[in-house]
Amino acid sequence: PRYVQGFTADREIPVIKRIALGSLRNKLLFILPAAMLLSQFAEWLLTPLLMVGGVYLCFEGAEKIWEKLSGHHPEAGAQVEVGPEQEAQLVAGAIRTDFILSAEIMVISLNEVASEPFLSRLMILVVVAFAITALVYGVVGLIVKMDDVGLRLAERPAGLVPRIGRGLVRGMPRLLALLSTVGIAAMLWVGGHILLSGFDEIGWSGPYDLVHHAEEAAADALGVLEGVVSWLVNTGLSGILGVAVGALVVTVLHLVPRRGAAAH
Repeated sequence: PRYVQGFTADREIPVIKRIALGSLRNKLLFILPAAMLLSQFAEWLLTPLLMVGGVYLCFEGAEKIWEKLSGHHPEAGAQVEVGPEQEAQLVAGAIRTDFILSAEIMVISLNEVASEPFLSRLMILVVVAFAITALVYGVVGLIVKMDDVGLRLAERPAGLVPRIGRGLVRGMPRLLALLSTVGIAAMLWVGGHILLSGFDEIGWSGPYDLVHHAEEAAADALGVLEGVVSWLVNTGLSGILGVAVGALVVTVLHLVPRRGAAAH
């Protein structure tokens, strides 16, 4: 939703549509052929590529935290007039970001069906490409237009309907803030978990085994809801790894160059 901030209401859905089409084009024309070739001729590269994507997710999550803590993020609710050139730039930037996330989703999906015949893998990934794009950008479209729906409901005659409309209008900023926080946490958790699993698959099992032992110890100590406790421990430790890796990348990309420039 943040990619349509500053647009007039009549441009929000067209912009989301442009980003969705760009995302689908990325998946079908670039990511899918590359993934299929790798799975056919260099399957051993899939895990390292997943881990690279995991590092990127950790970086994205940690960078969002750094921006908030350092005050380098745009002010919430700031409205900027967006013309055709700015719109094209924002759409292009959103599609570039989507490329990394789409590649991660497609490679994860490919890993799940790696043992299937070539044509089966191809068809499954095509279905995944369409389904994920429709789901993600369909939900984004609904979220973006909910405040407009709320405004229309609020204009109805007195009764329950206008109260619901006003509640939607008041609640959307809180929902967007919550989604932003959940998104950051999810990037750190998923990125950290991908790295943990990747380390195990390439032969460095220490971190994975440490997390597994922590899961068992916590479940045994509490003795209730063992599956939930194990998941929470795994998620928490994966998130900690994600924060650590992301913070390292943020330091290298942001803080070190600034200090070097200041020294000169």
